[in-house]
Amino acid sequence: MPAPREHVVVVGAGLGGVRTAENLRSRGYLGRITLVGAEPHPPYDRPPLSKQILTGAWEPDRAVLRDKPGLDEIGVSARLGAAAVALHGTTVELEDGARITGDAVVLATGVAARRLPGQPDGVATLRGLDDALALRDALAEARSLLVVGAGFIGAEAAHAARLRGLEVIVLEAGRVPCERALGPLVGELAARLFREAGADLRCGAGIARFTDARTVELADGTTVSADVALAGVGAAPALTWLDGSGLDTAGGVACDAGGRASGADDVWALGDMAAWWDPVRRRRHRAEHWTSAVDQAAAVACAITGAEPPPPAVPYVWSDQFGLKIQVAGRTDLADEVVPLHGDGLDGGPVRGTVVGYFAGGELVAVAAFGAARYLPRYRSLVAAGAGPAAVSAVAGELRSAATR
Repeated sequence: MPAPREHVVVVGAGLGGVRTAENLRSRGYLGRITLVGAEPHPPYDRPPLSKQILTGAWEPDRAVLRDKPGLDEIGVSARLGAAAVALHGTTVELEDGARITGDAVVLATGVAARRLPGQPDGVATLRGLDDALALRDALAEARSLLVVGAGFIGAEAAHAARLRGLEVIVLEAGRVPCERALGPLVGELAARLFREAGADLRCGAGIARFTDARTVELADGTTVSADVALAGVGAAPALTWLDGSGLDTAGGVACDAGGRASGADDVWALGDMAAWWDPVRRRRHRAEHWTSAVDQAAAVACAITGAEPPPPAVPYVWSDQFGLKIQVAGRTDLADEVVPLHGDGLDGGPVRGTVVGYFAGGELVAVAAFGAARYLPRYRSLVAAGAGPAAVSAVAGELRSAATR
């Protein structure tokens, strides 16, 4: 039996890192926990950045996960404002030269906003709290916003700008917004949300270059300008600090199905930076979703403490766009067929209330709902069961009947 681990070092003071510490304590771990964070802020939740904080509905303190008293309450020692720069076995080296050695290390350093080639420094990105506050201040003084990228961040920023009455132009290289999460057919519903809110959405827009921090030149030679420009073109794992660690970081930190880093006995990774083995996809997969970080934190804490791991969860992601909550449960990328379950959105009717099922080989692999949160729990359980069309159709009929009573 391995010796008990007396000190766990968690690198990354975001959602995944904090939830790991909480889960360790809730599962009876009595040893030391050190939480390392690059930002000086108390650990905070990221989804409100592009939602409540950007719109001005919240001030930053409402997004805090645990302040110092909250960390003290669960016996966590925090080293904030000190980025990790190297990993040597289970020793973490910080930028100030300090070294922290644990019996186990959990990596949860997340991702950094992608930048387009030649992107000027004055073009906004939206990944951290300081980014959100700077963009909020800029929008308060602007009349127009140019968004490059119509994914979740781009949509939520466009929504915040429209709430302020700004003119919004959104340039998307793909066929539809949110295509990676929704697929090409259902992505058309997201496109309608942009346009119905008054945003000028331009899909298939190839970008040649930024001519300055407020102007983009398109592939056809035309230019588009606004008072403020935001690049929302995705994110990439921040892994250069792990060079020389011996970990496989080619597509995110390679991990088994429980988060243990490949080839390392006492190192785990979770959240946006980690590529866990997905037994459904039968390959490693990196999931940049809030719920994935929460689920993985629980699994890692179980592995470290020797507790029974939780059952695998159905992936889940949501986005608040133009006053409507979009929810996706499952793996839409596996689908070979898309079937409407509720609403008429795919036929040109209202987007709100539309629910769509994604099938692969006759099994339900994902569901997307637009303003129809009450349906998700039932369908998520069907996704977990790999339900066939008949079972899905029966539940859809049951839910429709209940809605009319």
